[in-house]
Amino acid sequence: MRIAQLANFVGPTSGGLRRAVDKLGRGYVRAGHDRLLLIPGPEDQVASSAAGTIVTIASPALASGYRIVLNTAKVRQVLGRFRPTSIEVSDKWTLTAAGLWARQHNVPSVLFSHERLDDMASMFLEMEVAPPVHLLNRWLAKVYDRVVVTTRYSAGEWINTTADLTVQNLGVDLDEFTPGRREPDPSGTLKLIYAGRLSREKSPHLAVATAVELDRRGIDVQLHVFGTGPHLEELRTIAGHSPVFFHGYLDSRAALAEAYRSADIALSVCPAETFGLAVLEALACGTPVVTADRGGARELVDSTCAEWAAPDPVFLADAVLRMAERLQRGEADLRGAARTAAERYPWDQAVAGLLALHTDLVGQAG
Repeated sequence: MRIAQLANFVGPTSGGLRRAVDKLGRGYVRAGHDRLLLIPGPEDQVASSAAGTIVTIASPALASGYRIVLNTAKVRQVLGRFRPTSIEVSDKWTLTAAGLWARQHNVPSVLFSHERLDDMASMFLEMEVAPPVHLLNRWLAKVYDRVVVTTRYSAGEWINTTADLTVQNLGVDLDEFTPGRREPDPSGTLKLIYAGRLSREKSPHLAVATAVELDRRGIDVQLHVFGTGPHLEELRTIAGHSPVFFHGYLDSRAALAEAYRSADIALSVCPAETFGLAVLEALACGTPVVTADRGGARELVDSTCAEWAAPDPVFLADAVLRMAERLQRGEADLRGAARTAAERYPWDQAVAGLLALHTDLVGQAG
């Protein structure tokens, strides 16, 4: 097969979306298929690599630092030259032009819905946006042959549309993220970690406010934040004089794994997260997590390796203390249970699921 992957909002400091597209694409190549990746960038560029053909289209930068393809004529031109047997689009905005191109040329198309746009936009804009999002999704359902979502929570956005849905979990690199020996901290400080983009739709504000609440209660706690984004200064203001440390973006996966291993508990508390790669990375390192009681991340954990609560700093602080008490009691193999939970989500499984989907669509198209 010749699979074209297209994505907006992919850049040097992107998180889960970039990793997902990269891991899936490399898996397609290892399985013997041709792969084209089309993404926005500062200039037009074509590069061939072991990961396939990478095409960058010159695109303007947004205030958030991301880029978005506006020259859809170039998108159609690239697809015409590559002649894919199927396309996989990780974008609900300008790259819908690729879905329309595919329908015009009888090429099977997949929309990979990485975000739950109704909840995420409502949280970001602090207003209800479900009706217009539903209208958009009804249209997208007619453009694409199949819509892929990563969790049951993510699927909820597509209720009452004609979308042909496939639920396919993503994965975690179980070789990069591994447990390690962790020496007890003689100071007794409770070390928390948040790793993710510092943008409102990811709820870093909630993680920082949880650490502030714990500090207010007199708990000896530290929160170590890894990531970058447009709301860093807001987060510094929320943190105030509480022990919250901002370390910036970690490009090294090995360094991020070590950061997870050195923490007692990982916070992944966004109630609108559709999956939660950060949750799996923490679990793979043997670090238990605290999540919101709703959203995709909640579906990845159970009581053997996590605590959860309503997305409110007071309730999340309570959940952190429950987990801290379990760690202090030396609860039987809590860290081993975290690793076991992550091992349910190998990337090979996700690649196989998407390849089966592409194969089925190509077969139906003849």
